[in-house]
Amino acid sequence: MAENTNNPTTATTAAEAMTTIVAAVQEEMKPPQEASKEAPITMDKTRLARIIVGAIAILTFLLSLPVLASIIWLLYMKGYDCESLLRLPKLQIGIGIALVFVFLISNLVVFLRAKVHALGLLVVMVFLILMLTMGLALVGAYKNESKAVIGSPTWLKDKVYNDNNWNYIKSCIYDSRICDDLVARSLSLKSFDFSARKLSPIEFGCCRPPVICEMDCVNATYWKRNDHLGAGSDEDCDAWQNDEDVLCYDCMACKDGFLKVIRNKWWRLGLFLVLMSLLLIVAHLLLFIATVWERFGGM
Repeated sequence: MAENTNNPTTATTAAEAMTTIVAAVQEEMKPPQEASKEAPITMDKTRLARIIVGAIAILTFLLSLPVLASIIWLLYMKGYDCESLLRLPKLQIGIGIALVFVFLISNLVVFLRAKVHALGLLVVMVFLILMLTMGLALVGAYKNESKAVIGSPTWLKDKVYNDNNWNYIKSCIYDSRICDDLVARSLSLKSFDFSARKLSPIEFGCCRPPVICEMDCVNATYWKRNDHLGAGSDEDCDAWQNDEDVLCYDCMACKDGFLKVIRNKWWRLGLFLVLMSLLLIVAHLLLFIATVWERFGGM
């Protein structure tokens, strides 16, 4: 009977001991579980940082490809023949060489970002800011200062409207036989086809009288004056002659047409430089921030 009386007590004691052991084991296992939860979080941040850096690096490289295309265009594409009288081909080659350095430095900074992230950002920013400044000058952002910048709208206007320069330019236009080509094409043209929509700016300004003169078209290079328009109604009307060696080469309209052709070319190049420099500046800044974030463990 004594043994039966002691058995419940022994069982209770054993159960309490087992409960205590289980609780202790659970307490000991809690810290490792929390540590194991923090480890994947840290790994996820690091992996995310690497993905972001890689994506921005690829984006920066892709943004540099239009720069490479512009280099090929500037160095290998032939410009308008008469531009050589204004030293513009030299500017074209100079900008092309400068863009080569921009392309190389931009991509070196991308591929060596882990080693030279701060110094690389500084160097590439210097070149991109110079690229931006040149682009702004070519689009005419600096009204007064751009007079000294070759290729800017103000510089081009001063050079084209200079009488000494124009004598050489109009000779060049004449030698290029632009108006002769218009005569050959005029066999299939009608009088109303001699408009700004159908002709190039140089053809419209140099090979036909201005619209204000209201002359009647006989053929591409012969226009009949109207008697009701007196002499002196417009300087260009008086300058026009039905002579293939003269035509309207001395007209302001001819100067305007030539200026429009070369100004549009250099304005578009300036706009391209501005847009690409701004995009690359933003891309390199983002790449620098993402690289620093990755280096410090994605924190």
